[in-house]
Amino acid sequence: MSDISINVATHSDKEESPGDYFTLLKPRVMSLVIFSGFVGMWLAPGFSDLHPLLIFTALLSLAVGAGAAGAVNMWYDRDIDEIMTRTQMRPIPSGRVHPEDALAFAVILSVFAVMMMGLAVNWVAAAILGFANFFYSVVYTMYLKRSTPQNIVIGGAAGAFPPMIGWAAVTGDVSWDSFVLFSIIFLWTPPHFWALSLFAGQDYKKANIPMMNLVKGENYTKVQMLVYTVILLPVSLIPAYLGTVDMLYSVFAFVLGCLFIFSSIKVYQNSNKKYAKIMFGYSIFYLFALFLTMMILS
Repeated sequence: MSDISINVATHSDKEESPGDYFTLLKPRVMSLVIFSGFVGMWLAPGFSDLHPLLIFTALLSLAVGAGAAGAVNMWYDRDIDEIMTRTQMRPIPSGRVHPEDALAFAVILSVFAVMMMGLAVNWVAAAILGFANFFYSVVYTMYLKRSTPQNIVIGGAAGAFPPMIGWAAVTGDVSWDSFVLFSIIFLWTPPHFWALSLFAGQDYKKANIPMMNLVKGENYTKVQMLVYTVILLPVSLIPAYLGTVDMLYSVFAFVLGCLFIFSSIKVYQNSNKKYAKIMFGYSIFYLFALFLTMMILS
């Protein structure tokens, strides 16, 4: 790692820009966090009574907190980001942002996000946000990611917290409804990322990241992907039976879930990596469509 760090440092004279710091926040991931967090707020009882400024503040806190966790991830993973083809042009490995500047930026934003959530919204939502940031930044990034093929299974919990945070921002508590939303994203995460690792496996191999397909083999991973998509289907129907959304939602959730299972079956049956790419793309559509349907039919 020392050789890589020296290499990064030698390129630190490249001019940085505000856009580089925005890139550190992982805006694509942040958009999913904001959306799922807003869905949690939308479904929570009392949302319509919440002042628009508080809604904006809660979403801003959530976005900044998620971005800060992403920046810590980029800071810590700068050594492997320089190795992996798809991450080599990130601000730190490309030398546009100094590692220490990125870390300071991330820590300041994380503290700001939690404090703003607590002072302006409520401390329950702030506590969950702080824990989610810690879990992703420390537990997943600094330990799980490089130590176990279960990295994305356990670490996926961090990305499942946003709807729970959104719910708590409105109600000040955590309910079974918000836990189900958490569970949906938690179960969705492994097949989503394993699909990515199937067609980007060489990158992970070069960086010595123990993704499931590299440790247990592709066939084992494909079976696990299918298992998760099958379990996800009935869990995705629960919001309708809890009364969180209209029963009509269950029809759309069933169809979307069956298509997710079908895409996993195609991956299992074929060695061609294009099916993994198709499943990865569909998985993103699936989550957005499922949560959007919840909002429409709530």
